Amino acid sequence: MRLADFDFDLPRELIADRPAEPRDSARLLVIPAAGGFDDRRVGDLPELLRPGDLLVCNDTRVIPARLVGTRGAATIEVTLAHDLGGGNWQAFARGARRLHPGDRIAFAKDFGAEVMAKEPDGLVALRFDLEGEAFDLALARYGAMPLPPYIKRPRGGDAADLDRYQTIFAHEPGAVAAPTAGLHFTPALLDRLAGRGIELATLTLHVGPGTFLPVKTADPRQHRMHGEWGIVSADTAARVRAVRSRGGRIVAIGTTALRLLESAAEDTGEVTPFAGETRLFILPGYRVRTIDLLLTNFHLPRSTLFMLVAALAGLDRIKAAYAHAIEAGYRFFSYGDACLIEPRGSAAR
Repeated sequence: MRLADFDFDLPRELIADRPAEPRDSARLLVIPAAGGFDDRRVGDLPELLRPGDLLVCNDTRVIPARLVGTRGAATIEVTLAHDLGGGNWQAFARGARRLHPGDRIAFAKDFGAEVMAKEPDGLVALRFDLEGEAFDLALARYGAMPLPPYIKRPRGGDAADLDRYQTIFAHEPGAVAAPTAGLHFTPALLDRLAGRGIELATLTLHVGPGTFLPVKTADPRQHRMHGEWGIVSADTAARVRAVRSRGGRIVAIGTTALRLLESAAEDTGEVTPFAGETRLFILPGYRVRTIDLLLTNFHLPRSTLFMLVAALAGLDRIKAAYAHAIEAGYRFFSYGDACLIEPRGSAAR
């Protein structure tokens, strides 16, 4: 297995800078295990799914985790990664090589942080001078939505992204990247799904900035995933088991939902309650145990997420699907269109 196996050429003009309006008008490429492709819309999901199917969605809420500050005359951009409690955070810092323990980064006159340590993988340990509600208020005032680097915005962000880069399911604050498959859902679409007897359950995986980090190892199996905190409640685990036992299908809304379900599964594939960190890296050769369908956006070449969909559909098939999408002018990445994948050899019935 080589990193180059997961490369493909994508025209820059197909990278979406804004979401579709309305959100459920985004295009949807259906990729069945049996072969062929079907060009649809996300709004067609009620007709593509069956009564008794269960959608599992990630209810994490993105925080305005990008901060721009100064250390002396130098400008430092920080993206928060993990809340360690007590005002302590792990963060990625642009220009981290210039930072040293004891340095202070000022984000505003009344809001700053001390560099406590430099950690592996470009992380720094920061101790903010505020915590709790005071920290949350300062972050809301001075932070910007942590859009991925391929979406270009002026420094400080675009106020419209405070809503656009948040899913309809967003409830539990803590993510620094959106679970983007959920961005396609609208109240009207959820009503139509419910009217067809399609159920909904939620879990929480706080997406970290590691989702944007490139794979740099020639052999992807040597890549180290950053940990992300997740919770599968007893209720959600029980509902997944009940739906599967009566012949319904589990539809993961996004790769985050899939990875957390797999992390919560026993060897038999039975989903159980889970609370903890996951570093699960799904590569070709991995067989999913917990889902029957995956709704996901189109991902970056050479990324861990493209490797995940290659594991589900097969590398040749997913490359053919992406080639079809490029030829047909689908919009790519976080604000782009979506695909509905039936894994090879899945339990889809």
